[in-house]
Amino acid sequence: MAAHSTDQDTLLTPAEVASLFRVDPKTVTRWAKAGKISSIRTLGGHRRYRESEVRQLLAVPAQRTTGGR
Repeated sequence: MAAHSTDQDTLLTPAEVASLFRVDPKTVTRWAKAGKISSIRTLGGHRRYRESEVRQLLAVPAQRTTGGR
């Protein structure tokens, strides 16, 4: 279920973000706590994420470390 903020940016739930990144919703919450992704709190205290920011993060290639140098 997505909502709209005042600047008309779609807000996503942790489950929706997790689905896009193929991770567990708790991982998305940990990212928000670590400052890796910004979140907005609803009046009920639930986290929501700006779709535009999530799409930008999806577009960035993942930095992967390998065993070799």
